[in-house]
Amino acid sequence: MILSAKNLCKNFGDTRAVKRLNFQIVGGDITGFVGPNGAGKTTTLRMMASIEEPSSGSIELDGHSIVSHPEMAREKIGFVPDTLPTQDDMTVFEYIDFFARAYGIKPAKRRVLVNDLMEFTNLINIREKLLSALSKGMKQRVSIARALIHDPAFILMDEPAAGLDPRARIELRELLRVLSRQGKGILISSHILSELSEICTSTLIIEQGAMLKFGSIEEITESAVSNRRLIIRPIENLEEFSNFMILLPGVENLVVNGKCVEFDFAGSDEDAYGLLKEIVAAGKKIIEFRFRQQNLESVFMNITRGEVQ
Repeated sequence: MILSAKNLCKNFGDTRAVKRLNFQIVGGDITGFVGPNGAGKTTTLRMMASIEEPSSGSIELDGHSIVSHPEMAREKIGFVPDTLPTQDDMTVFEYIDFFARAYGIKPAKRRVLVNDLMEFTNLINIREKLLSALSKGMKQRVSIARALIHDPAFILMDEPAAGLDPRARIELRELLRVLSRQGKGILISSHILSELSEICTSTLIIEQGAMLKFGSIEEITESAVSNRRLIIRPIENLEEFSNFMILLPGVENLVVNGKCVEFDFAGSDEDAYGLLKEIVAAGKKIIEFRFRQQNLESVFMNITRGEVQ
């Protein structure tokens, strides 16, 4: 299944919070949703979940409008908001069971389903605990269990890792991987970009409500910079090697870094292969030749302005 936004806009009075967003989420993919505070991420997620109505544009599930048919969204989409459960006088079981009843699930099936969800989200051993007694990480698991009650095809998550301790964040990542392997499409907003890089297959970056980048992690990191940084480690004298390299075409801003030289290289992969052949033909011995891997954090800093949104 495919969940898509087409020319999606949202206005609040004279302020346009979301500006003509176009992207799609495919079943089995995990898409990171990135942007500064106030960029429009929460508003976008709420529209995709049919909680907010777009000012213009469309949201479609396999080509069918969920703006015109919000019941379709509520059947196929699960939403984990950035707020945690506040029904402090309910136990874990009572909370999940309440929402299962709200979905009209019959008693016999409901008890099995609720137990299965608590097993899946590792809540079964605290099923009788009050929500008020839970850590933030455990409350987040309760929110995820609630979002999975109706077995949605897509899950939208608004800052689920915010405020979690390292162990809870690792467990959340593993849970998302399992959901992805089950074929569920996931759109997750987060400020922890290094963790998004580990689990996401694609990334959507917005600023001031407008899309800056959307694509696979590899596509975004490769397209964000015009020059790639090439790292070479020679066996021979480092100073002599750097003096040789600085004279070659395409080598810019060369510096010595530890036992390596690194520099900006504007050429293609074919050009890099040509450079390697030229180095070897000159009798130079090297044991490392690679491009520095761009990460999501550096891409984000390069393409956003960091202004108050």
